[in-house]
Amino acid sequence: MARVKGGPRAHARHRKVIKAAKGYYGRRKSCFRTAVQAVEKAGQYAYRDRRTKKRNFRALWIQRINAAARLHDLKYSTLMYGLKLSGIELDRKSLSEIAIHDEAGFAAIAKTAQTALDKQAKAA
Repeated sequence: MARVKGGPRAHARHRKVIKAAKGYYGRRKSCFRTAVQAVEKAGQYAYRDRRTKKRNFRALWIQRINAAARLHDLKYSTLMYGLKLSGIELDRKSLSEIAIHDEAGFAAIAKTAQTALDKQAKAA
């Protein structure tokens, strides 16, 4: 039986890794051994940071909502509680977009939340 060498298969595997390492600095983009390590580590960072990105964006949205709420003499937590009392179910992303792009709309939302808070304070 003839001997089978893995040349084309190995070359294809090397080419795949080198292609994935394109744009890396120094030997990491051209030397197969270091490229394998670099691509593997990059994959780990990418996996981890896909989850971290969600946290970062939520924090950003909260900061934006808080900044806009403070212009209407409300804190973030107070605004969110007022929205819950008034039955407005907006997620933080869309509330943040409204705060940035539609100041009058956010003012109306803040006013609605404030009236719900005032109504609840009178009841108590």
